[in-house]
Amino acid sequence: TPMGNLESPINLTYIMALLKNSPLNGPINIFTIVILFITMISIGCTMEISKIKAHLFKPKGVAIALLAQFGIMPLTAFCLAKILRLDSIKAVTVLICGCCPGGSLSNIFSLALKGDMNLSIIMTTFSNIAALVLMPLLLYILCRGFPGLENAIPYVGIIIALALVLVPCGIGITINHYKPQYTPPIKKIGLSILIISGIIVFTLSGIIVKDVLWMILTADILVVAALMPLIGFILGYVMSVICRFNSQCSRTISMETGCQNIQLCTTILKVVFTPQVIGHLFLFPLVYITFQCAEALFLVLCFRCYQTFKAQADGKCHSCLCVFF
Repeated sequence: TPMGNLESPINLTYIMALLKNSPLNGPINIFTIVILFITMISIGCTMEISKIKAHLFKPKGVAIALLAQFGIMPLTAFCLAKILRLDSIKAVTVLICGCCPGGSLSNIFSLALKGDMNLSIIMTTFSNIAALVLMPLLLYILCRGFPGLENAIPYVGIIIALALVLVPCGIGITINHYKPQYTPPIKKIGLSILIISGIIVFTLSGIIVKDVLWMILTADILVVAALMPLIGFILGYVMSVICRFNSQCSRTISMETGCQNIQLCTTILKVVFTPQVIGHLFLFPLVYITFQCAEALFLVLCFRCYQTFKAQADGKCHSCLCVFF
């Protein structure tokens, strides 16, 4: 196949039979699409048309969002795949993850870091809209760097998936514009369904691949999953500082750059690719999001500790000045 062999022929045949014949494939695909649909409605419900218009007339934030999301992360994925000499199927999995737009988790972490929430939501929304064109284009360009991948990407399937993503996002924007009173309960209920569906998906996936789960936890996959979000966080912050954003916006851009739309990545890997091709690597987003959340939470903890120590230091200085005067 264009994707090349992943493991030994015996292991590959076993994995293909395991994934192809499992009756759980259908339910997993359905729940995966449900998760993505709810996520995009929730993102749409946070958007206001007036703010979209405002950022369109002052597109600096949007431009930085696109540059960070579709510049830093795809190149990071490409370089890591090259440096670690990943085989074809692993490389395409990592590239798809790297070329995905920003995810909703970035909004949560931006809030925890006291970032600019308007900028965060705008970046997430516009990167998901721009992904319709930029994601297939970047995959087409970057896959040229790997022998055998030139014709291996199902571009039509990916474009259809991206186009369908915009539908629930548009529904969310419409609800927030015409019926804003429904937005809070929709987001609350959506979060509950999202959590339950996520647990179901990964439980069913675990049942299917329980005998080959160890195969996803290879050293190269773990290194990529650990370094990709970390590099995104660091370079996103550095780029925003160079562009002279304030610290609040810089923290926001950092989170938006490192946090990928894992729901979209999972949907593409699980639904667009056949089980025979993608094998157990449709679980890569699970490994990635584990490191992504752990590193983001560590950064949040560091920021909160810094704020606490700074407040204490400022309080002491203020007390000393009061005594002096």
